[in-house]
Amino acid sequence: MPIEKAERRVLVLANPGLGLENMQATPTIYVGMQLIMPGETAPNHRHTPSAVRFVVEGEGAATIVNGEVCPMEKGDLILTPPGLWHQHEHNGTGPVIWLDALDLPLVYALEASYCIEGPEQVGRNEADSSQTRFTRAGVLPYSLLRNTPPPYPLIRFPWSEVREALQAYGSSLGPDELVQLAYVNPTTGQPCLPILGFSAIMLRSGEERSLRRRSASAVLHVISGSGQAEIDGMSFSWDESDTLAVPTHAEVRLVNASGNRPAYLFVVDDAPMQHKLGFYEEF
Repeated sequence: MPIEKAERRVLVLANPGLGLENMQATPTIYVGMQLIMPGETAPNHRHTPSAVRFVVEGEGAATIVNGEVCPMEKGDLILTPPGLWHQHEHNGTGPVIWLDALDLPLVYALEASYCIEGPEQVGRNEADSSQTRFTRAGVLPYSLLRNTPPPYPLIRFPWSEVREALQAYGSSLGPDELVQLAYVNPTTGQPCLPILGFSAIMLRSGEERSLRRRSASAVLHVISGSGQAEIDGMSFSWDESDTLAVPTHAEVRLVNASGNRPAYLFVVDDAPMQHKLGFYEEF
């Protein structure tokens, strides 16, 4: 089908070791690259799988989640949690690409997957919560202390703020410490979605870092920079926008090839699910 006529254009990053027909990057994680063109929209819908959109390139698009309009800029993380209505639109001038990440393999295995469409949403005429309600760490609207907060109070995590936080955190750490920040629910401090976890890593210039072995599987997506990864003894070169799959219990070593600038990676893992099931481990 011509690219101009497709409503959804998704390249599924299917791991051949798990069977291409299964559409799995790891046994629990689905990832795919989605592209939309100027003027395009997608119907309002909701589904049981948890999903996120991590913007790879482009500007001018927006995702509307339960009436909240979330601008989509490079590096932004936007949640589309289970059961919440969402749709997208593109009022910019060029293509926009994002990485979809879902717990679809698990939901499929449980035979619990469904998706339904609904009437078009009208976005609220206000900035998203990342710009109004949760602008500083350690403080939140006082009303949330009196009332039960919503399960997903923060939908958009702007990359400009996450990158700034990584740089500030990195400046306070010793050279032997990993610079990694988790995306969390600001009212609980817990992972922002129930099954999958998300974090960002900054590799300082020239840094070589071995990650802790974990029982969780993961996907690494390169936001910027270039380098090498060694995963269970196999070497891979990576560059901006590349995506790597990390099996459970794997030994992982990352190298930033640049001697004068940091590299940034986005991480998806199934650690929250494993914590809930009681068998998460680090080695």
